[in-house]
Amino acid sequence: MALSEHEQRLLEQMEAAFAAEDPKLADTLSGNSGRRVETRMAIGAGLAFVVGVVLLLVGISVPNLWLISVLGFLVMLAATVVGLSAWQKQDALSQRKKGRAKVRVSAEDRRIMNKFEERWNRRQEGNDH
Repeated sequence: MALSEHEQRLLEQMEAAFAAEDPKLADTLSGNSGRRVETRMAIGAGLAFVVGVVLLLVGISVPNLWLISVLGFLVMLAATVVGLSAWQKQDALSQRKKGRAKVRVSAEDRRIMNKFEERWNRRQEGNDH
């Protein structure tokens, strides 16, 4: 059941008061903190990938140190997996947030919903003619 305009305004005022009272908790509950964690993971994965490339190049350029090349490759592989995972989670969070966007309701839809709401209120009062 959709909220009336008055109820929506009250809800927005309550959300604003809550965000003003405890912004850190409001940020956590809104889902923005998850995005920050995923961003940090992606940045860390990028840095680890660069370290893996350096290890790979050092292992190739120095004779008899092929194990460093293998280690560099494994670091690059792990960084790629972590980075792609973080990117996908961040994309999923943004898609979920877009899904919460307000939907525009036409005037006709509003009239129909108001009619249903009036009927519902009449039934609740016992005047269901």
